[in-house]
Parts: sequence; structure tokens; C-alpha cells
Amino acid sequence: MPPRALEPAGVALVDKPGGPSSFAVVAQIRRVTGARTGHAGTLDPFATGLLLVLSGRATKLAPRLVGLDKRYLTEIDLTCRTSTGDPEGEVVARHSPPGEEELGKRLEQLRGEIELPIPAASAVKIGGERAYRLARRGVEVEMPVRRSTVHALDVVAYTGESLTLDARVSSGTYVRSLAIALDGHCASLRRTEVGPFSVDDAVPPEAFAAERLLTEVDVLERVEAVRAAPRE
Repeated sequence: MPPRALEPAGVALVDKPGGPSSFAVVAQIRRVTGARTGHAGTLDPFATGLLLVLSGRATKLAPRLVGLDKRYLTEIDLTCRTSTGDPEGEVVARHSPPGEEELGKRLEQLRGEIELPIPAASAVKIGGERAYRLARRGVEVEMPVRRSTVHALDVVAYTGESLTLDARVSSGTYVRSLAIALDGHCASLRRTEVGPFSVDDAVPPEAFAAERLLTEVDVLERVEAVRAAPRE
């Protein structure tokens, strides 16, 4: 098979819909460009929002992009936990949601530097095998703990049974782990920002055209600017 083309080169801001995998979206962009194509961090199939798709020579920028902070909007169902921490798993426990005071305490414990177990339904390898494959077979394993930083965890809406959060987190943070720590699961999850890039500037996969690719220079200038800026 001949090597994929290095042109057109650039970064596509794609608004991933719920349902298809991130790899299916990347393949959809590849069919438009005909170039070598990669990504700077995936989203679960049920999740929506900003996906950075790298085209052509710009695939080499992946190491500069994968470590950027992320921002998510998530609705958490506080009445039950699922096997995956999201709506695709089986319900494993139903319970009364925590009271407002207890919920406030739990949220406070999730701000700043935290350590939480990685969800069992994840791509992390355990003994050389993907954790989600073990979970599908019903194999229970002790999941490793990951340290991450929750820069902000703001309540957008609260009904007593569900909670909508605006979360600004370091790269590698599993929002599903935050939901599990609150004794619930992610009913919905949308990534709204990756570093300096916003979903407001993204297009759905079917609306993508090569002319929308951000240049490598533009991308690197934005990344360097956000890294140089003092954190609020």
C-alpha cells in the first residue's frame, strides 16, 4: 500500500456526533483529504464535541496537542451507577441521590489535584490487554489510579436527581471517573474545548472541507500562547 499523502496538511476542528467512534470520524475526514490522518485524543462513542483531527504533515503535531487541558459539559445521573460510568453500561446499583450538602462536599473533594481509578471500560492495558475487553468478558481487575488536575468544576444545573457540570481538567482526566466518584454515571458528555480550540469553531464531519484545515503555524501559535498565559 503506498504511503498516505502529506498534503493537505493542517488540523481540523470537528464536532463529533454521538454514536460513531472517534476512529470512524477520523476515517471520514481521511476520505475527504486522501491524506495521512490522525487525532489528538479520542472521545467515547456516546460522547459529542470537539475532536482535533490531524491531516498530512500535521500528524507530527500530535505530541504537542495531546497534553492540552480539556473542558467538558456533562450531565450526571445521581440515582444510579452503571458498569461503564456512562449510559452504554448496565445498571449495577440504584440509590437515592445525595442531599445538596453532601453533594457539595463530594464536589469539593474532586477539585484540584486528585487521584481516581481509571474506569474499567477504558482503553488502558491491563496485563497486555485492553481493560474494556476484560470488562466485556466479565473479568474483574483492580484498575490503576490516575493523578489528574481538576482546574474548575462548576455546577450549571441541579435537579436533585441529576447534575450538570462544566469541568476544566488536565489531559488524561476521565470525566466518567468523576461521575463514579459522585456515585452516579455520565448521562451525557460533550467536549467543548481542547487548549485554545473551541467546539464553537468546529463543524460536523459531513460538513468538513479541506479548506477548513488550520495551518500548522496557526495551531502552534495558539498552543504556545495558551501555555505562556498565566492560569486564572
